[in-house]
Amino acid sequence: MVVPLEVADVTTQIGIFRVVYQGRSVRVVDLLEKGLPQTGVPVGAVRRKPPFPAGSPPKQLQEYFRGTRDDFDLDVDPETSSEFDRKVWARLREVPAGRTVTYGELARRAGTTGSARAVGGSMARNPIPIVIPCHRVVGSEGAITGFGLGLWRKRWLLEREHAWPLRSRSADGPRPFQRTLDSPAEGASKNWARHRSTNH
Repeated sequence: MVVPLEVADVTTQIGIFRVVYQGRSVRVVDLLEKGLPQTGVPVGAVRRKPPFPAGSPPKQLQEYFRGTRDDFDLDVDPETSSEFDRKVWARLREVPAGRTVTYGELARRAGTTGSARAVGGSMARNPIPIVIPCHRVVGSEGAITGFGLGLWRKRWLLEREHAWPLRSRSADGPRPFQRTLDSPAEGASKNWARHRSTNH
């Protein structure tokens, strides 16, 4: 049986993400925001709407933003990438929620000591943010730098994972509006909002 290519839009507290996936393998995660590069709906892809099946990529993304999941039990299959990028992304996926890694340290773990700048390029080319957690990569002194979705979103994600504060004024930005996700998430979303208000 051929597993179909599927696409789903997931509403979160920091924007709407489009997920392109096949089974449990994710190809693309795009933030649907004007001015950012986006992948269109692939020809022949099946559009999915909530409720999403348990364990599916869009369901796991929902769970992450609801605060009931920290890491993803998914494969990644970016359509285009170099061997270097894949090696760096594989090492990055070993960094758990609540932890961060510097560009230099990630280069060392990937076996390319001294290539911190090249690792930064790999982060910029990451087509599957959050699942490949480039938001967990920080500057040498813990500063938040370089995040294509906006530094305020990087800060939000690190706060959600209890990896904040880090030293960076540049991460200050608009506080995202606390949205209610699709109906099953309403209680979880409100609980997460209360958790943030009592712990920050």
